[in-house]
Amino acid sequence: MAETSPPRLATDKLTAMYGKFSAVKGVTVAFASNRVHALIGPSGCGKSTFLRTLNRMHEVTPGGWIAGKVLLDGEDIYASGVNVVGLRRRIGMVFQKPTPFPTMSIRENVAAGLKVGPRLPKPEIEEIVEQALRQAALWDEVKDRLHTSALGLSGGQQQRLCIARTIAARPEVILLDEPTSALDPMATQKIEELLLELKRDFTIVIVTHNLQQAARSSDSTTFFYLGEMIEHGPTSQIFTSPKDPQTEAYITGRFG
Repeated sequence: MAETSPPRLATDKLTAMYGKFSAVKGVTVAFASNRVHALIGPSGCGKSTFLRTLNRMHEVTPGGWIAGKVLLDGEDIYASGVNVVGLRRRIGMVFQKPTPFPTMSIRENVAAGLKVGPRLPKPEIEEIVEQALRQAALWDEVKDRLHTSALGLSGGQQQRLCIARTIAARPEVILLDEPTSALDPMATQKIEELLLELKRDFTIVIVTHNLQQAARSSDSTTFFYLGEMIEHGPTSQIFTSPKDPQTEAYITGRFG
């Protein structure tokens, strides 16, 4: 089905460099609002580097720089004068391993992102914390221990806590870099179910090595190989009738 509305996030001839090495080469792609977009491909193909360009995390890596454009609602996020802290509130990120703040309680972890920007009254913060935990499908599991250490949670719970912390800031886009790779199958299933709920409110881009996860959870899939975008399209089409032989070889397990 053709998308009629402008994309929420897009790249135009995006190249990402580490010094003189091109990790991502000339990628032009668009991601529609309120969809889950999966990035797939073998290790070292540029997926995570590409993801980190989308909220300017790549540039904090030693030697990291880009050419081309990344557009959020049509505006270049690399333009001069862009407030990077404000940008990362609009484009939140969840990493491969759960990263709860170890010295903070569960509640403090979720509220941490609210310290940037205008000061909010305490009742409003409490409401945002509860809503974020509910959206992350974690509220019922932690509501009676909000003031205990986040490190007391299981790995899967910690990852959902990190998602709650990200969505508490009300971003427009959520980037997830292999968010279930360190989790057991049950925790992985909860995260996948959560993605289907979250896309009602957010645009989601997820890097995954798990092809079944991409097939189950995403609306569009982009296949990367050796830094290049080989194919992008609806997930159903990519997995059933890919147009490029390299995509078909990867999907069917002939390499990767």
